Amino acid sequence: MKREYILKQFVIAAVIISSIAYISCSSDNYEPVQPVIKKSLEEQIQTGFIDEVLPATTSPCFQGAFYRKAMSSQDYWLGIKGEFIVPTLIDDPNRVNPAKPAQFLDNASVYLGGTSDGQETDIGLTWEVIKDDNGAVSADRKAFRPFLRRTAYKSEEAALYKNAPAEKRYYWYPGETVTMSVQVISAKKIRFIVDGAGKHYEEDFDTAGYQPGIKAVFKRVNAIDQVSNEGKPVQATKAKVVGGKWNKVVLFRKVDGVIYEAPMTTKRYTDMRCPASANFSITKNGSDDSESIDIMGTP
Repeated sequence: MKREYILKQFVIAAVIISSIAYISCSSDNYEPVQPVIKKSLEEQIQTGFIDEVLPATTSPCFQGAFYRKAMSSQDYWLGIKGEFIVPTLIDDPNRVNPAKPAQFLDNASVYLGGTSDGQETDIGLTWEVIKDDNGAVSADRKAFRPFLRRTAYKSEEAALYKNAPAEKRYYWYPGETVTMSVQVISAKKIRFIVDGAGKHYEEDFDTAGYQPGIKAVFKRVNAIDQVSNEGKPVQATKAKVVGGKWNKVVLFRKVDGVIYEAPMTTKRYTDMRCPASANFSITKNGSDDSESIDIMGTP
């Protein structure tokens, strides 16, 4: 009887020891399940949507101009809107255009646009010739006018560049505050709006690559463009574009049928200063999506 009792106690002890050893070994490999933290809609609007692809830290420059570009993250964006102060172009007197002696080989532009399914758009304001009250075209550039440009889309749509009509109601001038937007309004169509200083321009533009449900990137750009120089190294110039300022920039995003405006902060765009940072003086102004921009051909 005593021997049976001792044997029973031994078996119980062995079971307990085995259990402790199993638990100890299991604990070494145990990884606790992390709780899934869901961001509220407001948090997503401010900091990033669930499927939003954050932008690259850097991106290669395209040759041919001096430009400051902020290129957004990739997401189901429907477009971009920004309020800005129209800059002033200071020409280099040594760079006269021989084909048009009243003009220069450098020009200024401020524009929005994007890339969707491989199709690129540049849409905004450029320093241009105007018509006077008698319909005569000026020899030199005198005002910023709206322009729209798209690249070709597969075999469906040809490349196109166009300007708004040369009418006084569509001329903007340095120092004026303007709100400009580019927004996908339906499949293959975007709406371009420029509004400010008592003037308004609006146009629906065919863009076959832009459709709701396709991830896209959008951009804002300030530039010194150079005549007939696209794709080539920038030409030396003392031209400057000064006084430009973005007050606020947002991206359009639809959630459950409602279109929201998400701030285009530094976390949401690639900071591009082409061809080199030395060509720019950029100052942040309070909010993360506001900055002043001066561009200098020769630093």
